[in-house]
Amino acid sequence: MTGRDLARLVTAVPGPRSRALAQRLARVESRNVTALGEDGPIFWADAAGANVRDVDDNVYIDLTAGFGVANAGHANAAVSAAIADQARRLPHALGDVHPAEPKVLLLEALDRITPASLSVTILGSAGAEAVEAALKTALLHTGRPGVIAFEHAYHGLTYGALATTWRSHFRSPFTSQIAGNVRFAPYPARTGDAERDNGAEDAAIDAIRRILVQAEHDEPVGAILVEPIQGRGGIVVPTDGFLPRLRALCDGERLVLIFDEIYTGLGRTGRWFAAEHWNVVPDIICAGKALTGSVPLSAAIGTPAVMAAWPPSTGEAMHTSTFLGNPVACAAGLAQIAEIDRLGLLDRARHVGERIAHRTTRWAAACATVRSVRGIGLLQGVVLAPGHALRIAIAAQREGVLVLAEGDDAEVLAITPPAVISDAQLESALDVIETALEP
Repeated sequence: MTGRDLARLVTAVPGPRSRALAQRLARVESRNVTALGEDGPIFWADAAGANVRDVDDNVYIDLTAGFGVANAGHANAAVSAAIADQARRLPHALGDVHPAEPKVLLLEALDRITPASLSVTILGSAGAEAVEAALKTALLHTGRPGVIAFEHAYHGLTYGALATTWRSHFRSPFTSQIAGNVRFAPYPARTGDAERDNGAEDAAIDAIRRILVQAEHDEPVGAILVEPIQGRGGIVVPTDGFLPRLRALCDGERLVLIFDEIYTGLGRTGRWFAAEHWNVVPDIICAGKALTGSVPLSAAIGTPAVMAAWPPSTGEAMHTSTFLGNPVACAAGLAQIAEIDRLGLLDRARHVGERIAHRTTRWAAACATVRSVRGIGLLQGVVLAPGHALRIAIAAQREGVLVLAEGDDAEVLAITPPAVISDAQLESALDVIETALEP
């Protein structure tokens, strides 16, 4: 498998070894983690570039990039070599007591690729940790506990992040334990209809202003947390003026603007960060997923003024973890950033996104089940009539193409491949989806 192969199936999907592993998994993993059924899962054996091979030797074209992680390709050779080299020399250090050099080098690299005013970072492992570090920072900086998040938002499932995640499927079983200081505002989706977009944007900003006034007498708002493009919410691109108007609302003293770029960052939209499409610089950016292309690592990157809310450590940090700045993860992050540069993957993301949009726009014109299409770069969504996205994802998997359904009701087919996908792989995978769309 070269990483640029077309799909090749040698068994039914899932194959016999995947089915056997699913039975074993069911005995030892808690329910409500891996969905087990007739259509999956398939168990991955190895991956390269835009290909995944399962334990039954079936080769797939991956349009998920492993939840957006493998922007520079699965098992990127340079990233894998950096991980192996660091693991041989120093796999672990005392991250907030006696750190390793790769931590410093990675923080300097993040300083280089983020907007100029963002230069001070707190590292974590999962994306939710970066979100929680950002929320803690906002409270320390403003002294104001309230948070505005947005309808359909997804920021993670640990309790601090869960409080800002919209979907009731995730929240409702735990409502009695999660923080009650979060209020949700509408997220205005760009439709291309100027009058409709302007109306939705005005309504959203008005709603935020009302929340700010109402909260002042209860829990004053100190942070606005937003995805520049909503990912799990259904690849929702905001109206053109929304993010600039949020920036205008936030002065950085009483209101800290936090962009969750865990899904959108590190080149996925054709820029290092999606915020650059609107020339908006938040007070804090949260990054993760494609930051290493492989191993867990996240970052909350803020302005010096906002991050100065944290006092100097006196030997016992207020916010830390055992694996903070893990040397292997930092080495992977350094290699991933270098590969995105070396391979020209920002330009490649734009090129691939244009090719996807060209095809999906045709689908919207020709197929009754396609309601609309949207996206930027390697975040493309096809909004389908109810019930079709999951059906098409399953049909595509049976033909060797991996694609996910997103949105609150799984109504959006999310096409989010690695930037290294070849044109031939992309067109072949889109052919499979197009066939599944046909009535």
